Amino acid sequence: MTFKYGIDHLELNIVNGIADGSIKAELCQEALDKINTSRQRVEKMAASDEAVYGINTGFGPLCDTQISPEDTNLLQKNLLITHAVGVGEPIAKAISKLMLITKVHALSQGFSGIRLETVERMLTFIELDLIPVVPEQGSVGASGDLAPLSHLFLPLLGEGEFWVSGKGDEIIPAAQALKEHGLAPMELHAKEGLALINGTQFILSHAITGLTKMRYLLDLADLTGAMSIEGMQGSESPFREELHQTRAFKGNLEVAARMRSFFKNSENMADHEECDRVQDPYSLRCIPQVHGASRNAYYHLKELAEIEMNSVTDNPIVISSEEAISGGSFHGQPLAMVLDYASIAASELGNISDRRCYLLLEGLHGLPRLLTTAGGLNSGMMIPQYATAALVTENKSLCFPPSADSVPTSMGQEDHVSMGSISGRKLNQILGNLEKILAIELMYAAQAVDFRRPNKCSDIIEQNFQLIRAKVDKLEEDRLLKPDIDAMISLVKSQAFIVN
Repeated sequence: MTFKYGIDHLELNIVNGIADGSIKAELCQEALDKINTSRQRVEKMAASDEAVYGINTGFGPLCDTQISPEDTNLLQKNLLITHAVGVGEPIAKAISKLMLITKVHALSQGFSGIRLETVERMLTFIELDLIPVVPEQGSVGASGDLAPLSHLFLPLLGEGEFWVSGKGDEIIPAAQALKEHGLAPMELHAKEGLALINGTQFILSHAITGLTKMRYLLDLADLTGAMSIEGMQGSESPFREELHQTRAFKGNLEVAARMRSFFKNSENMADHEECDRVQDPYSLRCIPQVHGASRNAYYHLKELAEIEMNSVTDNPIVISSEEAISGGSFHGQPLAMVLDYASIAASELGNISDRRCYLLLEGLHGLPRLLTTAGGLNSGMMIPQYATAALVTENKSLCFPPSADSVPTSMGQEDHVSMGSISGRKLNQILGNLEKILAIELMYAAQAVDFRRPNKCSDIIEQNFQLIRAKVDKLEEDRLLKPDIDAMISLVKSQAFIVN
């Protein structure tokens, strides 16, 4: 498959494929024609006496200051240099690369007036794995992600920094990297700087990163809950299809079906079919409702992120040789709000997981207290739940929605902003914490399953149990648990678990 920038429809799997090199992407003739036509329109406007925002005027509150044709190139250079005020640690190189890919797709649709040479230089950066360094803080998520995108494109001018290809976290000056590859710094022409830094690609690329991780963690949370139920010999009845058809939310139906598949042919679950327990606690019984609601939030974010992947988000939008529409397509609110929703959804997966960890320690349903038969002298699995409690609380504190806030900027010209950049960063922080919470629950669940032997669980549970036991032994007597927890987190992060 070859993806055509500016023409084809970008989706989550495709953008990730372009980023990891498994999908080829290129500019086709149709996209070249659209870029060149749009550029010709901008050049006509730039030569005109009529003021057109960002083409021959200043920016923000300086939009009423007209710029002479001979100064339009300097205006674009100054734009990038003055807006590159990001602070904090660099975002991951992979996220910067996603920013480049999604920006190329937006610019190639023929509404931004950028020169073909500039787009081709961006593609050269991707091809050579020359990925600019972008600070994580400083965007308010309206007028585009101005500071991050300015840093992303400073290397076009020979300014800024690149990640060194194949050398981990090493960073070198952009001017040095360009020289090593025989590339000269570029001069930006009319509107190009504005086209580059107006846009939501920082927010969008964090959404793509979060979606990719969340997709696996949703599946893993189902598996983790199923293994805990096996360990506690909980009931299968809350997952019956007849029940969920009466409240047919998409996420609920999907999770309930997955839970049924995890218990298929489980000797351990069949072993207690005639027990006298009537109902399990909510963190077991309501997995389809809770995990399903989080899954619904994931689908909503995915839908809106894929719309944004195929959108033009700079300003103004050039629609003819005579007209450029000045609007607000750079505003990050459409993604900011749904990122906040997804943050709550991810946090709740951790919240219910921690409750299951607590249940596994209670010493009920035939399990020993603290999952050890040598309690007293030994604390068993008591303390890792403290870590899940701390992580859950940290995630709750990260759930304040930045999109509910706004601080005016640009002397009041930009008087409502989305703060969506913060929403995107926080979602990924929450997902990182969720990985650790689920890792600890899986460690607990495996310990509980060991107490059900010689009963066997379903094939998929047994396969995952063996993955755990290959890295973490059953706890017989107290030992240092930090290496076990780290091993479990590594399994989760590497997506080693079989979740389907």
